[in-house]
Amino acid sequence: MSAATREEPHRTAIYATALTAFFAIAGIAVVDPILPVIGSSLGASTWQIELLFTAYIAVMALGMVPAVMSTGRFGYKKVLTAGVSVVAVAALAASAVGGIGQLAALRGLWGLGNAMFFATAMSLLVALARQSEWVVELFETCVGLGFAVGPLIGGLLGRISWRVPFMACGVLMVAAAVMSVSRLRDPDEKPSRLRLTDVFASFRKPAFIALCALTATYNFVFFVVLGYTPVALHLSVVPLGLVFTAWGIGLAFGILVVGHRLAHRIGAVATVGLAVLVLTGCLVGLALSTSTTVSIVVLVVAGICMGICNANLTDLALATGLPDRRSTTGAFNLVRWGFAAPAPVISGLVAEHVGLKAPFWVAVVVLGVGLVVFALTSHVMARAAGEKTLWSRWNAGARAAELTPGEAMGEI
Repeated sequence: MSAATREEPHRTAIYATALTAFFAIAGIAVVDPILPVIGSSLGASTWQIELLFTAYIAVMALGMVPAVMSTGRFGYKKVLTAGVSVVAVAALAASAVGGIGQLAALRGLWGLGNAMFFATAMSLLVALARQSEWVVELFETCVGLGFAVGPLIGGLLGRISWRVPFMACGVLMVAAAVMSVSRLRDPDEKPSRLRLTDVFASFRKPAFIALCALTATYNFVFFVVLGYTPVALHLSVVPLGLVFTAWGIGLAFGILVVGHRLAHRIGAVATVGLAVLVLTGCLVGLALSTSTTVSIVVLVVAGICMGICNANLTDLALATGLPDRRSTTGAFNLVRWGFAAPAPVISGLVAEHVGLKAPFWVAVVVLGVGLVVFALTSHVMARAAGEKTLWSRWNAGARAAELTPGEAMGEI
């Protein structure tokens, strides 16, 4: 244990919050390996089983802003505990339903609970800690491990029945709810009240808008990969669980090992641009691949790229948005999850009417739009984050901005 960790007076509450984050992320990923089994058991079509992702993400996106605003009235602990409790109820109920519509509705309720959790978790960690760096790394570690372990749980338990992973997730979230009640605490300084206009104020900043445009295309693609690839691979539940565990390990590797280190060398903006470019190549690989082995290798590489993006996008949002962390993350998460929500269902519909590989080509086009936006606006994002893009010497606008006295003083 480092000296910084030993000096934290709220260490128990910090670890409890981080462990709850692990359970929450594992609950997202646990569904991946059991999607095909759910479809065959309930007689659902491809687009209908993709509703399990879309309902979850859509409600989560819509719930982010009111969840952020409610922290000013009720405090972090009550909102977070309520969110964890809602997830526990939704997961346990999902293990007992008999129709795809009911299951999708409960996944929506699950998304509402996670919105309440994710709107508060990081802010609570930073507010409780004396040194924010280590708690941010702790949170990212739990997120990475959740994406790695969740599919493994889903695959192994899904071999018994698709209902068992939901039940297991519900039990874990009950434990998390008990831990939240008994171990969490609000910081000494209560968060201030937020108005709706405060949350949307970040959209007045050009750099934040540019980042949101790139993030919208990226997150759409993220959930094409996470939500549709399990169907496209045509694997049984245990092999599918192992494949997405490998993808989750790649994601964790990108978050914990590569993402920040690369950003410290070439800048966060350039790092995200490079990762999105390689990810586009991975999507082309998935679209063209005729080998399951090749598709799995490409999927793991895509996971590393996604981890690199995830490690830097939130940092860039905080750098380009308003100083108030809650309002900035609320606005950013609304975009991040809102544009991700249609991706699974669109993938299912395109696969049914065009072909199994077509959703990956849709993802290539969408992310291609993101790359164009990035090429046109990267200098704006870099300037707001105190960085320079690699190609700024060829961009007259960026070069002019970098030579202004304000920019020079900022670098000093």
